[in-house]
Amino acid sequence: MADSSSRRHLSDALTSRRGAWISLGVVLIALVALFGVFGSAQAPARNAQAPATSESALTSELLAQFPNADRQSVLVVASRDDGGELTTNDTAALEQLLPVLDAHADTDSSGPMVSDDGRAALLVTPIKVGDTNTDTAEIVKGLRADIAGHAPAGLSLQVTGGPAFGADIAGAFEGADFTLLLVTILIVAVLLIVTYRSPVLWIVPLIVVALADGLAGRVTAAAGAAWDLQFDAGIISVLVFGAGTNYALLLISRYREELLRTEDHRAALSTAWRKTLPAILASNVTVVAALLTLALAAIPGTHGLGVSSAIGLVIALAAVLFALPPFLAVCGRGVFWPFIPRPAGAGSGTTEASTSTSTSTGGVWRSIATRVSHRPAVSLTAGLALLAVMATGLIGTSVGLDQVEKFRGESESAAGLEVLSEHFPPGEAQPIFIVSASGSAGDVVAAAKDVEGVVRAHPVGETADGTLTKIMVTSEYAPSTTASLEQISALRDAVHAVPGGPELDKAHVGGATATDLDARDGNQQDLLLIAPLVLAISFLVLMLLLRSLVAPALLLLVNLASAVAAIGAGAWLSRVLFGQHALDLQVPLLAFLFLVALGIDYTIFLVHRARSEARKLGTRAGMVEAVAHTGSVITSAGIVLAAVFAALGVLPLVTLGQLGLIVGIGVLVDTLVVRTVIVPAIFSLVGDGIWLPGKLTRVPAKREN
Repeated sequence: MADSSSRRHLSDALTSRRGAWISLGVVLIALVALFGVFGSAQAPARNAQAPATSESALTSELLAQFPNADRQSVLVVASRDDGGELTTNDTAALEQLLPVLDAHADTDSSGPMVSDDGRAALLVTPIKVGDTNTDTAEIVKGLRADIAGHAPAGLSLQVTGGPAFGADIAGAFEGADFTLLLVTILIVAVLLIVTYRSPVLWIVPLIVVALADGLAGRVTAAAGAAWDLQFDAGIISVLVFGAGTNYALLLISRYREELLRTEDHRAALSTAWRKTLPAILASNVTVVAALLTLALAAIPGTHGLGVSSAIGLVIALAAVLFALPPFLAVCGRGVFWPFIPRPAGAGSGTTEASTSTSTSTGGVWRSIATRVSHRPAVSLTAGLALLAVMATGLIGTSVGLDQVEKFRGESESAAGLEVLSEHFPPGEAQPIFIVSASGSAGDVVAAAKDVEGVVRAHPVGETADGTLTKIMVTSEYAPSTTASLEQISALRDAVHAVPGGPELDKAHVGGATATDLDARDGNQQDLLLIAPLVLAISFLVLMLLLRSLVAPALLLLVNLASAVAAIGAGAWLSRVLFGQHALDLQVPLLAFLFLVALGIDYTIFLVHRARSEARKLGTRAGMVEAVAHTGSVITSAGIVLAAVFAALGVLPLVTLGQLGLIVGIGVLVDTLVVRTVIVPAIFSLVGDGIWLPGKLTRVPAKREN
């Protein structure tokens, strides 16, 4: 980190009368150049769920070698509106639909196949899928529109199957990124207005963070294209807005504090920049380093999210440190209108109102911290008891949703799967595929048929050179249910035992359900690998910042307990309020990462100030002073971040809704309970020993400048 004289020189250059304008000009030129360079970048649209080295992924690569590898079947499920058996006229009318389906098919459609109970029929249409779900969605959309125009009277027709599920996911996200961005901006704007009580000030940080988000979107897209990264752009946008606004709140809060001490707003802003720089940098480095651990993840989407999110947060940091200060310097003290902060006795009625409000707010947090410090054992016990109660929500929580449960709303593909499952083997919707050496294909088929729950198993094609055979297996179990996942493991054991050939040493089992099984295993491995790394990085940053071992260890334990409690509470609320019996696969890891890394943010904001105050007042009084000065900004930052993550709830997938709920709860608890009650109580109980093995050097109390 630069020394204090270098920081002073840079902060003065950013905020001086001439330097602020020069800095703004440099920032604008850089933005125009970067937007121009990265403006046309587009990230890869793929979203692989299983590790690249998993059996399902390897099977997909083998399947790509077969003729018509881009051909997949769409299923049209027909049933009577009155729930009765299909009549001869009904089946004849369904046969008349075949030419309509063929107009969208890559080869002839087939059917109708009537179920054993006579209450449903199935039409199969092989289509040529696009490179992405969005491309396929156009084909499925056209197919559905034509079917709706030719639907026989009294019959309900629903399009389902693998391509339809992908199309519905793509369709659900149509316009969702814009909606998320709009909701996020509105949330941040409202909360900034409430925080600053100014019709002007909120615009400045919002413009800076919005520009950072726009640039981050383009740079991460370019990085995704260059490094073949897969990630959810919506999560990155939420992180940039949340973290960027938090950094801005910390800087502006200290700026306001300094304005109450000096008439020179540029000197006040320069001092605020220098005093908040270590905390903001430490916070950003912690979160970025934690996110970069995701580069070790086996799941492609998790791996890509880590790298791209780290890039986004670095851009947010640069925007707040180098664009926001000159912007504020140019605007001057009046940007806080109508409550303009000035030194006591140096202004008008609005100044007195501002000073009074500031004192009152500080008094609230000072009062809370003082009560906690007087009864630390009781406060600590109460805080930990609350976390323990929240953590009980983990009891009975499972991980993994099936295809139908992943949608927040009703989708035609999910509804069609339910109808199909009532009258046909549910596995018809998403068959299992096995690739084997052609010489052993017969033995592989025989082994597959012997596995419990297999309805059919038969060869459906060979590679051009005849060395590999594709085998389709139909299961009686619904995709992604416990029984179907266990069946995949049994199938693999059975077919792996069949000797292969020189072209392929053993048969490989793939398909949607096999991918789901591998994704579950991959996510579990990622959690066990990455969670300890995130904790280690957080500990290291706290140790370097505080020059202590005791404080980082205790703070990290509290942060871990808070994260576990938030996941438990979120899982319980998901079950009780939304009927979601399980968390989606990526939720535990991403929620843990965000809760620990972002929770450390607030720890750094608070404890960095506490150490500074402790050198003048002692540890216990220093913590009270730190809470008094940072309580308002930490609470505001926490509410902003929680609300921004809650915006993920506007997106249609359960995964993002659950993630937003858990992180939102966790941030609020971390802000209102952990930083306000638990951490001050620990510091009061441990006293100066919190800084061991380092030693706190006491200095005479004086005003910082």
